[in-house]
Amino acid sequence: MSGRLTVIGLGPGSAAQVTPQASAAIAEASFFYGYKPYLDRLDLRADQTRIASDNREELARAREALKKAAEGHAAAIVSGGDPGVFAMAAAVCEAIEAGPPQWRDIEFAVVPGVTAMLAVAARAGAPLGHDFCAVSLSDNLKPWAIIERRLKAAAEAGFVIALYNPVSRARPKQLDTAFDILRGVLPAATPVIFGRAAGRPDERIDIRRLAEAGAGMADMATCVIVGSTETRTIDRNGRPPLVYSPRSWGRPAQ
Repeated sequence: MSGRLTVIGLGPGSAAQVTPQASAAIAEASFFYGYKPYLDRLDLRADQTRIASDNREELARAREALKKAAEGHAAAIVSGGDPGVFAMAAAVCEAIEAGPPQWRDIEFAVVPGVTAMLAVAARAGAPLGHDFCAVSLSDNLKPWAIIERRLKAAAEAGFVIALYNPVSRARPKQLDTAFDILRGVLPAATPVIFGRAAGRPDERIDIRRLAEAGAGMADMATCVIVGSTETRTIDRNGRPPLVYSPRSWGRPAQ
């Protein structure tokens, strides 16, 4: 008899942001697959097992978990943030589509989590208050030319843009290139939020103008949110500014 496989979102890092649904799914699983830093966030029982793998081994991890579920076990894959946003849920679906027919009979569920752009937006105010999109700057699985085209189109269409995977050791300059593209469309004063480790003790939220934004302000733990032409900043005496995108398009400043 086939078992089940659950892909669980652990949120951005704070235990307070793990949903009750995710906690219940963790309690019900026996074998846990994932990137080691995510697995280290789990407080497992003695009868539960962790199987760690490298961050770039998504498909191999998905296949191993599916094999375990096909043997009749309750397996889980854990993912930071939301598993459906640039994460493991899509990798599992890819593995099921390309895998043996019996994998399609496995009970499969995705448990959502708080994704990085939501955690960062909540700390800054309401930058996602109007239409927005998310773009990964990683070109490991898609050509960089596609990323450039999407960035320009999103900015021209008036979307607030959340940038995932902004920089890495292998991609140190692509965020600067992305900012150059956006500066060709958006005003220099457009707010840019650099949100690192939102909700964790080492959290850092930095708000800059697009004119001064640079790749040195981010790392792989950072989600960058670039405002639209409508996005505003509210200065507050002795408190961090609020960044928000009005719900109504073209709403005049008060």
